[in-house]
Amino acid sequence: MQLKGPETQPVQNETEVITRMLPLAAATILELGCGGAEKTRWIAENTDVAQIVAAEVDEQQHAKNLKVIDLPKVRFCAYGAEGIDESDASFDAVLMFKSLHHVPVGLMEKAFSEIHRVLKPGGWLYVSEPVFAGAFNEIMRLFHDEEHVRQQAFNAIERAVGQGNFDLTEEYFFKNEIKMQSWEHYERNILGVTHTNHNLSDDLVETVKSRFLAARNDAGFVFEIPNRVDLLRRQEA
Repeated sequence: MQLKGPETQPVQNETEVITRMLPLAAATILELGCGGAEKTRWIAENTDVAQIVAAEVDEQQHAKNLKVIDLPKVRFCAYGAEGIDESDASFDAVLMFKSLHHVPVGLMEKAFSEIHRVLKPGGWLYVSEPVFAGAFNEIMRLFHDEEHVRQQAFNAIERAVGQGNFDLTEEYFFKNEIKMQSWEHYERNILGVTHTNHNLSDDLVETVKSRFLAARNDAGFVFEIPNRVDLLRRQEA
């Protein structure tokens, strides 16, 4: 396993990646850390999954998700990966889009134990994590340095494989693009998230703003984010 992939990586939408890597037809899916349910919606509307259980720990975001009424295949729930309120061996696949590093480090092994419990034998675990590199992360580092927790998330995946509960079937690296229209867009969607209280001082906000505005190019504010996907499979027995 590698923490960071090759220097040259394709730029892709993650929906391309997941539909290539995972068998989704007729599958029962658990998504842990669904956030605003953007990928939940795409999967529900564009694949032949049977059902998606979309779980989120942020109470404010979960309350918004419960107002979604046009996704009949989706059931929204409130819990974290370390305490999955679902029956044993009830899912064909578990998805984690950029959410493993938000699990408290001391609870990551418990999370993998819970995921193993709710997966059917032979079921899939798709873990997508941002690699800590690039201009976007250098701005984030000013107020929310995630390098350590992302390393810990990688270590937790390695342990889960090393302990023999999961087989690593593929590790894939790609880049996705984040496009921001303005500083206000960044301030609203990054600084203003409800799952983390950044609580920046006025001086730090100005420093972050200055670094963000300096990243403007001919296309506006466009950042390439390197990602790593680990596709694991629960052993049959």
